Amino acid sequence: MDLNENQEKCAAYRRRAEELVAQMTLEEKVEQTLYQAPAVERLGIKKYNWWNEALHGVARAGTATVFPQAIGMAATFDEDLVEKVADVVSTEARAKFNMQQKGDDTDIYKGLTFWAPNVNIFRDPRWGRGHETFGEDPYLTSRMGVRYIMGLQGHDENYLKVAACAKHFAVHSGPESVRHEFNAVAGEQDIQETYLPAFRACVQEAKVESVMGAYNRTNGEPCCGSRHLLIEILREEWGFQGHVTSDCWAIKDFYEGHGVAANAQEAAAMAMNNGCDLNCGTLFTYLTQAVREGKVSEKRIDEAVVNLFTARMKLGVFDKKENPFDAIPYTEVDRKEARELNCDVASKSVVLLKNKDNLLPLDKSSIKTIGVIGPNADSRSALVGNYEGTASRYITVLEGIQDYVQDEVRVLYSQGCHLYKDRTSNLAMENDREAEVRGVCEASDIVIAVMGMDATLEGEEGDTGNEYGSGDKPTLALPGLQHNILKVAKECGKPVILVCLTGSAMSLTWEEENLDAILQGWYPGAQGGKAIAKILFGESNPQGKLPVTFYRTTEELPDFEDYSMKGRTYRYMTNEPLYPFGYGLSYTTYAYSEAAFLEETPDVNAGVQIGFTVTNTGKREGTETVQVYVKAKKENTPNAQLKGIQKVFLKVGESRKCQIFLPKEAFMLCDENGTNKMAGCEYEISIGGSQPDVRSEKLTGSSTIRLYIK
Repeated sequence: MDLNENQEKCAAYRRRAEELVAQMTLEEKVEQTLYQAPAVERLGIKKYNWWNEALHGVARAGTATVFPQAIGMAATFDEDLVEKVADVVSTEARAKFNMQQKGDDTDIYKGLTFWAPNVNIFRDPRWGRGHETFGEDPYLTSRMGVRYIMGLQGHDENYLKVAACAKHFAVHSGPESVRHEFNAVAGEQDIQETYLPAFRACVQEAKVESVMGAYNRTNGEPCCGSRHLLIEILREEWGFQGHVTSDCWAIKDFYEGHGVAANAQEAAAMAMNNGCDLNCGTLFTYLTQAVREGKVSEKRIDEAVVNLFTARMKLGVFDKKENPFDAIPYTEVDRKEARELNCDVASKSVVLLKNKDNLLPLDKSSIKTIGVIGPNADSRSALVGNYEGTASRYITVLEGIQDYVQDEVRVLYSQGCHLYKDRTSNLAMENDREAEVRGVCEASDIVIAVMGMDATLEGEEGDTGNEYGSGDKPTLALPGLQHNILKVAKECGKPVILVCLTGSAMSLTWEEENLDAILQGWYPGAQGGKAIAKILFGESNPQGKLPVTFYRTTEELPDFEDYSMKGRTYRYMTNEPLYPFGYGLSYTTYAYSEAAFLEETPDVNAGVQIGFTVTNTGKREGTETVQVYVKAKKENTPNAQLKGIQKVFLKVGESRKCQIFLPKEAFMLCDENGTNKMAGCEYEISIGGSQPDVRSEKLTGSSTIRLYIK
């Protein structure tokens, strides 16, 4: 039994928190609602900084394992693996916290309350922060979010290992440039069907300790001060028992950007009265005067502070002798086993998008010279994404290839071009590395081009060094001269393999038509180069699947500010994608057979158990990502939607019987009023290694098997 299922223990912590808060003055209580909470020495309360980050490893606090960015973890479609990652993250977090506490270090990024994961829906590939998420699908995001939270918070019946936070609640996915004033307008169907399910799962299934509001308004209400979101839905409907924090300095947006408050005091009162407990910022200092003027009740302040101290009680910071996590030593940081897991996750996240004539995997015994080109080939920045920690060693793609082939194969290298500028040296002429690229390619048997982006081109508004300022991408094309360099490589007549390191879908239409092989590597973490090399040379068999749709052009996308899901993501798009959600090739092939309902009288109202057989029909062992989709055979309903996932390892020629349970909820649809109900029609259940769409069938050369039920 986990702590948050131990109602008796949680109630005891809340009573202790209430007793503690009852001894505090109004001023002391208000100070505790700030992310930099001061000490109250007379009550034995140490100062505490609530702000910490662990999006894909302990971030911004020194050495830690830097795992693949969240979007890469999503591409594994492996929720067990994601929980293993989060367990390592929380172990390192406790180890670092224990070390820091010995030196009374309570600075920012030194606490046990981590503002992760990001479970927003990546609805538009132009959004700069999309790579912080688990992709575009509510089901996949829910599964990944739940298991990441479980890994962080642990399974102790008395204490949380660390406290997780589901963010940004809710209906938040850009544009970054206007987030401090933007009003996301969404219908109830889209809200309930797309934007809220992951948050609901994080609250009700994972029992997440914290929820963070978003910067924007949703349907007119600022998310960090929305009674509808924070009280009516989160507390009353879902039964959330934890604490709510604002995004950083978001409350000042109430009067500076959104115009819903007249001044700082009014903004602080609005946030507190409508369910926000903790201020990442300083505006809650105005609450003392707001209470005295009757704009906020002291009872509400008490409630907020009790929520906050209950969280600290759950973390065991007041129970040093009893808390088992206090025994985790600093030697648990950056262990060999963590680096090995990191490489394994990175390998499983890589998506093979194209493999003409089975060019991959490469046989190094038949290659004398490999040309490696591209601005991301030897880039550490392209490994880590954002909200990253500091690794003890980084292995770029170039280094990974060099380490793998050693002296058996000559490796020639050219940066090729700057990531986004028109020259690598400020004093040089435009396209100053083209000749070198041509020389490398002509002298090589195989060319590996490592292109893409990094967090200087896609990230958060206000990120230091962000070239686009807002963090969003104006186009889905490869930036700068990268496309030109690929054309030069193609002209040399050698096989060209593209390794794309980005956090999002790119428009790779020319690349798909002209290059021999394409790997999507995401931001693969500190071990990323090693993992990609293992894929290139066949030591690892690619098993990653796309957690987002790859569109052909930016022009086919709806307006970025339009939060309607019409025409967006695989669930609602009508155009044929370049690469569909759920797509990814392997070095082997799989076949599906013997699909059947396992109940004598299957009933969607009770949920159904389906059985099927998967066979490895190729020449290499591999892991298949089984995907189950459900489509209501009725007009004006979404396309087939992902409702089940299973990872199946198979040796050459091996068959395995599998089962997946589809609960009643898998068959429910949301109406325009936001009400979930059965569609009252026939359902098509598709089972396979991809979506049941025409483009996936064309790219994979295989189709899903299907069952039907009313």
